[in-house]
Amino acid sequence: MTQKDSYEVVVVGGGTAGLSAALVLGRARRRTLVVDAGEPRNAPAAHMHGYLSRDGMPPAEFLALGREEIARYGVELVRDRAVDVGKDGDFAVALASGRTVHARRLLIATGLKDELPAVPGVAERFGRDVLHCPYCHGWEVRDQAFGVLATSPMSVHQALMVTQWSKDVTFFLHKVSEEELSDDDLRRLATAGVKVVPGEVTGLVTQDDRLTGVGLADGTTHHREVLFVAPRAVPQTDLLRRLGAELRETPFGAYPVVDETGLTTVPGVWSAGNARGFAEQVVNAAAGGYRAGSTINGELLMSDLDATVRV
Repeated sequence: MTQKDSYEVVVVGGGTAGLSAALVLGRARRRTLVVDAGEPRNAPAAHMHGYLSRDGMPPAEFLALGREEIARYGVELVRDRAVDVGKDGDFAVALASGRTVHARRLLIATGLKDELPAVPGVAERFGRDVLHCPYCHGWEVRDQAFGVLATSPMSVHQALMVTQWSKDVTFFLHKVSEEELSDDDLRRLATAGVKVVPGEVTGLVTQDDRLTGVGLADGTTHHREVLFVAPRAVPQTDLLRRLGAELRETPFGAYPVVDETGLTTVPGVWSAGNARGFAEQVVNAAAGGYRAGSTINGELLMSDLDATVRV
């Protein structure tokens, strides 16, 4: 093992959480490497919102600024993918390029992937007028004709939430039967003024590169300008599984069991961002990365002091 391949901390994931942690660690003078596969979850979005002082900034610009900031403090960043990890004393992280890097501590910030329903047009328009999060994009499309595409009975929650931004909301049951909805679901939808439409959605209708309608299998088309859909969340937790981290099942996938700092059940391994939980938006991911980074630095300091005392 060469000094070039040995770090105090390796951060796997170059999104908001990973860069935030790396910034803290760099400023704490820790030899840190960020492994960035270049696949941020919010890449389809033109702008990010709800981040104080950064509201409306393009996600790519935000990350580019973050990479510039960590470089000022000597943090290294490599465009690569971590494909395996093990522990024999220090942690050994194998990269797709064939390189293996070693670290005393690990932060896994590999995020999650959104799997969209196989409806023609949904993936192509995702992040434009097919949206997921009303907190991220609701203001920009307020008062337009909304559709909500059900992906499970839990999509009722999404249909109710978006009524805060438009009173013209149609809930397309798609492959969910009305019998799967509870009486409370139906009562709330009716009270909120949401129109419930049964039947499978077969595609989207566009005109001049804008969504204009939602087509059903029965041949009908419903005029809509925006479609909200809840993708299936696929947490990128393979490295955590390989390390033996305990995971907890949620309606949105399996995520690591962590304490308030992001420490997993594997000593020396932290998690932050969407690798830690489904609802970690950009501002939350930045805070979680900061907390993990500062905790890792303090833990390394105390570990070294205790080792010196024992000697």
